[in-house]
Amino acid sequence: MFARNQRHESKNCPFCRDKHIKKNGRKLGKQQYQCLACRRQFLGGKRLNNQTLWTEYTQGKQTYKQLADKYHCSLKTIQRRLDKVSTQYPVKRPTTANIIMDTTYFGRKFGLMVFMDNTTRTVLYYAVVSHETNSAYKQGVDHLASLGVDVQSITCDGRRGLRTLFISTPCQMCQFHQMQIVTRYLTRRPKNIASIELRGLALDLTQLNKADFIEHLDYWYLTHEDYLNERSTNDDTGKTWYTHKRLRSAYRSLRTNSDWLFTYQECEQLDIPSTTNSLEGLFSELKRQLHSHHGLNERRKLRFIKDFLASKSLK
Repeated sequence: MFARNQRHESKNCPFCRDKHIKKNGRKLGKQQYQCLACRRQFLGGKRLNNQTLWTEYTQGKQTYKQLADKYHCSLKTIQRRLDKVSTQYPVKRPTTANIIMDTTYFGRKFGLMVFMDNTTRTVLYYAVVSHETNSAYKQGVDHLASLGVDVQSITCDGRRGLRTLFISTPCQMCQFHQMQIVTRYLTRRPKNIASIELRGLALDLTQLNKADFIEHLDYWYLTHEDYLNERSTNDDTGKTWYTHKRLRSAYRSLRTNSDWLFTYQECEQLDIPSTTNSLEGLFSELKRQLHSHHGLNERRKLRFIKDFLASKSLK
């Protein structure tokens, strides 16, 4: 029979759950114990908690090595424990939602299509895709409808052909994306007067209503119509083309998209967002957290992403 001062009865053996254990020296600055029933040894103190490890890994931005050093164990142990954590969370979906949808990419391997409610800022649905397609957006909206979510409006990046898929739902094109399209055609510092004025009009997009914007756009076109229609000629073949193609493309983009750049004003009672900026912020936060964990394989990276989005569904 061991002496009472050699026995530590406030603990249970983590292997056989027997209460009869004794102190057995120290290791790595921690008290070591031995079970008198199964004869196994273990370290004292708190045992590793997988959920705590996962929280420190995902939200605390702790790397495998940092966690291994903190808890005095190997990288393999940390990886094995993190792989065992359940990342299934209950999803709280509202009955009505103003959807913001967009896709972001992680290298060339895959993209993430996300549908977020603007009012509650919760992720209602997401899908891992190889390419951004209109059919995938349609499937996502249909899936939300099948779950009982009444989609009151949709705000998107203005992808071509997307608006025609949702005729019965008010659609808003992101005004920031429209500004980016104009900048891509005209650059940030255009040289000619027509381009400078058109970019200035695009910058004032958020300050105007639909009627005023179209009026200003018509006035710009009448002022610069001759310049816009200038053509260049190939002396050898006689073939002609518009000289200012990029300027024409910028104007055509504003003219074509003007019908759904101001939906948020026409349906003011629905509180439709005019941009996808809140979803872009979510993408930035996700990539910022993922940036701390270089070298993850695709399986672990997807697991990290899914857990991040699932946690955003609980708000």
